Amino acid sequence: MQIVSYNVNGIRAAARKGLAEWLAENNFDIVCLQESKAMLEQVDMAPFEALGYEHHWHSAEKKGYSGVVTMTRHQPDKVVAGCGIEKYDSEGRIIRTDFGDWTLLNCYFPSGTSGDVRQDFKMEFLADFHNWINELRKERPKLIIVGDYNIANHPIDIHDPVRNKKSSGFLPDEREWLSQWFNDGFTDAFRHVSPEKVEYSWWSYRANARANNKGWRIDYQSVSDNLVDKIKDAHHRPDAVHSDHCPVWLEIDL
Repeated sequence: MQIVSYNVNGIRAAARKGLAEWLAENNFDIVCLQESKAMLEQVDMAPFEALGYEHHWHSAEKKGYSGVVTMTRHQPDKVVAGCGIEKYDSEGRIIRTDFGDWTLLNCYFPSGTSGDVRQDFKMEFLADFHNWINELRKERPKLIIVGDYNIANHPIDIHDPVRNKKSSGFLPDEREWLSQWFNDGFTDAFRHVSPEKVEYSWWSYRANARANNKGWRIDYQSVSDNLVDKIKDAHHRPDAVHSDHCPVWLEIDL
């Protein structure tokens, strides 16, 4: 099973930049997109359907904002949009798909870069999300939770940890939350495969950051510890340039 997670920063823009063509060159089973920034009726999905993908959407109520889309070549047994908490569900941040005895969650965590109000919202989301997951895994213990977490966990995950120590996305309380997350029954698939490798998943559009590889690793594939021995490989795909992020790729034997 090959699962790709990709913040496309607008599915329509990514499609114009050749997203379907890039997917056609690969053989991914499931593609989880974040920040779709569209409603289904605004997007021509025929090129993706032609590749064998069915697609499931959770869009934000606000047009052109947030949203997640899961495209899969394997029909899920169950699809659930949202987590049942209105202030997050109205922003289209989570979609769940169940396949047999395991569950995939495609998530777009809030950003706090626009100021204190959204930073507070982000921290509320992190606490509520963790509590929700703890309840969900009583019913569905085998979980893979992918997406844009908007947090760089360790200094190795950010090009300039010293100057960014007060930046949203690398704040101590955010990093502490993510460390607790990975100590509470989940494994960072990329770090499991490559404990010391420096790879990033997002680069600012400013100052030629991507060309100079001055990035952040803020996109993750969290695998519940009961599935860790199934992980075969995980890495980033910087060859995909449809967004300011790159895809995160996971191969797992399910």
